[in-house]
Amino acid sequence: MTAPISPHTVGVVGSGTDEHDALARPIGELLAQLGVNLLTGGGRGVMTAVSRAFVRHPRERGISIGVIPCASLADRRTSRAGYPNAFVELAIRTHLPLSGDEGTGDLSRNHINVLSCDALVALPGGPGTASEVSLAVRYGKPIVVFAPAPALVRHFPPSVDRFESLDRVRQFLRSHVGR
Repeated sequence: MTAPISPHTVGVVGSGTDEHDALARPIGELLAQLGVNLLTGGGRGVMTAVSRAFVRHPRERGISIGVIPCASLADRRTSRAGYPNAFVELAIRTHLPLSGDEGTGDLSRNHINVLSCDALVALPGGPGTASEVSLAVRYGKPIVVFAPAPALVRHFPPSVDRFESLDRVRQFLRSHVGR
């Protein structure tokens, strides 16, 4: 059974291949405790890990939302293979295929991911994650990087705060979404 929708949404961005479960799991659980909606790109890796932790943690409100890319420029009616992951409770399917190195392009769902959130948490990831972090900076969205090793996020914009502590992430989120 899905919990009621929250008035606040927090986006989590990160690797589409590596789950980084030691980081994603506590973030998913924290967001469930805060009673916010979780928004991801709806795919594998960090998106699966954080969504799994979120939906499996007891919560009074908040749902797991996935913004889903289409298969390709040639096939914009079909969702990309592997999307949405099994832990997405509300899939928002788009006609937008670009990601990775093209993640800031006009045909990337990353704009929707960033603009739909009250705040974002970035976990380690590649060019697609870096593009979402860059878009958050461009659009003035509150964002923080959660990573224990600076080398994992060195390619993210240097202006974004980096936290190694879940307590610091909790303080950041409470200042932007309350609770």
